[in-house]
Amino acid sequence: MEKSVDQSNVETTTPSAPVDLKGKSAVVSDNLYEHEQTVFQVIRSHPALIWWAFFFSVSAIGWGFDAQVNGAVLSIPSFRRDFGEDFEDGFVIPAPWLSAFNSVSSIGQFFGGFLCSTVADRIGRRWALSVGVLITCGGIFGELFSSARAAFLISKLILGVGLGFYLTIGPLYSSEVSPVVLRGITTAGVNLGIVIGQLLSNAAIKGFGGRDDRWAYRGPFAIQFFFVAFLAVGLPFSIESPWYLVRHNKMDAARNALQRLYGRGTNIETKLTAIQMTVAQDLAAKESKWSDVVRGSNLLRTTISCGVFACQHLVGIIFVLGFSTYFFQLAGLPTERTFDLGVGVTACGVVGTVISWTIVNRLGRRIIFNSGMAILSIINLLIGILDVVPTNGAGWTQAALTVIWAFFYQVSIGAVAFVLLGETSSPSLRAKTTAMATATQSVFGIVMNIGRTFEEIDVMFENRVPPRKMGDYEIELEH
Repeated sequence: MEKSVDQSNVETTTPSAPVDLKGKSAVVSDNLYEHEQTVFQVIRSHPALIWWAFFFSVSAIGWGFDAQVNGAVLSIPSFRRDFGEDFEDGFVIPAPWLSAFNSVSSIGQFFGGFLCSTVADRIGRRWALSVGVLITCGGIFGELFSSARAAFLISKLILGVGLGFYLTIGPLYSSEVSPVVLRGITTAGVNLGIVIGQLLSNAAIKGFGGRDDRWAYRGPFAIQFFFVAFLAVGLPFSIESPWYLVRHNKMDAARNALQRLYGRGTNIETKLTAIQMTVAQDLAAKESKWSDVVRGSNLLRTTISCGVFACQHLVGIIFVLGFSTYFFQLAGLPTERTFDLGVGVTACGVVGTVISWTIVNRLGRRIIFNSGMAILSIINLLIGILDVVPTNGAGWTQAALTVIWAFFYQVSIGAVAFVLLGETSSPSLRAKTTAMATATQSVFGIVMNIGRTFEEIDVMFENRVPPRKMGDYEIELEH
């Protein structure tokens, strides 16, 4: 007999029982029921719930694809030819445009995350993802048909806004519909979507990068339409978050949504009552404004949610996952091998994310996250030391360490960051807290992507330019 049938005992309270007593009883019963479940019971009994959590997580594939292709296209000669300038024996992207190309998507994501939060709270999670799909579609079209730097830059900005929706709605929806025992896996599944997107991006760069025409880089951009099509086809059949529906007093719709998620054979009245009780407590606390995100206990919640994503950047996510292919070329490895290694980096990331599912509920979030930070910092130190070793094998060793870094990153902080985001945020402020985390990602992405080419850095040091003035120093390139 299914455990869900046991929940019916809670519904036998007498009509004269106080409403708040019945609600508290429902909360206790629902908590006990969720903690008694196992992962395999949830998977076997509630396949619809698994599918829709996965579906919304798929939006993260689009974010991962763009994040990886953003740096990878720099290694494509035809892209540098069409958007760069003739310099010595080849083409280079001028430093200001290089920084702009790398940063503008993060700027769009910054605003997209906040816009998604507002849309998701007002008209629902399904409609928020729909808006994100439409914006993303417009950005992809712009990337495909841009022939000038400015047009390409604007297209990436628009696409970034849509990707901000993607990165916000995936963890938001997954954390709201998932039972406790599955929440760590489904929210970490958002990270799997990102890694799969990165893997597909590297595979696309490898497949198209050898061409001599514009489709060497347009091909990877066009592949993003497959993610848009998948989401567009599934959205009309998707299930709205019951938490959103209860918060907007749509009880019949919430009951129907829960029944579709958990199946017709499951008694969902206790769970619905528990959600109502939790939402009522949140409403009583009057936590609905943006300022509430940083007040009282929510300040610690927000700090944790944003801090874990800041740590991802501080430990080198942009360097390793965004520019691994370009770095391999600078390290002196053959061009044809750099693409293979780029695919290897993301393939190890997929394996690492899957492994994280098996340990996230066993070892605990804190141990996994802190251990990962320590291991990744040590690997970064080793890569830096090898950069001054004047041997041919040093480059290959650096490449191997980069692959190992990617594996441990996805096992630890890559996956656990989304788990912590989904669990620490207050239910009434979850959309806003998730938007703050997306903004954190974007700000650090902007900061880490603004820089100079190696040629310019060499020139500035030779000209004895003070480091504090290097950002404003202008260099004339010889044509």
